[in-house]
Amino acid sequence: MPATGRLLPTQQADGHTQMALDAWLLKRSNGPVLRFYRWNGPWLSLGRHQHQWPGHWNDLARRGRISLVRRPSGGRAVLHAGGLTYALIWPDAPRRRQEAYSQACQWLIDGFQDLGLPLHFGSDPAGAEANNCFASATMADLVDPCGVKRVGSAQRWQNGRLLQHGEILLDPPAELWEEVFEEAAPAAAPARINRLELDQQLRQSLVQSWSRCPWQMQPLKADEVQELEVELASGSAL
Repeated sequence: MPATGRLLPTQQADGHTQMALDAWLLKRSNGPVLRFYRWNGPWLSLGRHQHQWPGHWNDLARRGRISLVRRPSGGRAVLHAGGLTYALIWPDAPRRRQEAYSQACQWLIDGFQDLGLPLHFGSDPAGAEANNCFASATMADLVDPCGVKRVGSAQRWQNGRLLQHGEILLDPPAELWEEVFEEAAPAAAPARINRLELDQQLRQSLVQSWSRCPWQMQPLKADEVQELEVELASGSAL
């Protein structure tokens, strides 16, 4: 019998808590997990292997314009402000990277199609020399009909399990985006996309697309919260 999928309620928290929770779920989950979340204030997350970045990002952090955190997943920097983030844990994902991206993103394509916004995979070459995740759209990303990268995704594999992170670009803050990336912000998502209900709509799309296993809404239990807090305090979660 297939493992039961776990849906977590949408959570708003600081970047360190969000990243620690995703890393913890990757280590502990035996079945698939999906959660959406938002961030307390504007955060800039750096990819796991992103060891160089513009010096003015540190200055922006010192001035309180942004907060910096490192993701457990790869990829480049993502500004989390005015968007929606998802984390998908998939213990038995296909081992071929592109096949995993394709299958792990199909529920997003289906969900946005139902909302009247068709998306397709990007075609830019991987490894582009840019600090900004949304500066290009590879075959891991989803682009809208106007050519705007609407969903950027990155992965982390650990002991055969897959964590796929994704940022859904909704209403990027124009002034802050230009401060961080020194370029104009992408266009906002169409007004017909209900920002308040998008997580629920996409969650339902996943349940329908991944119908081979049953899904249950299951918030974190008290002992799980305690274990996460211990790892977060010790800095061992990532």
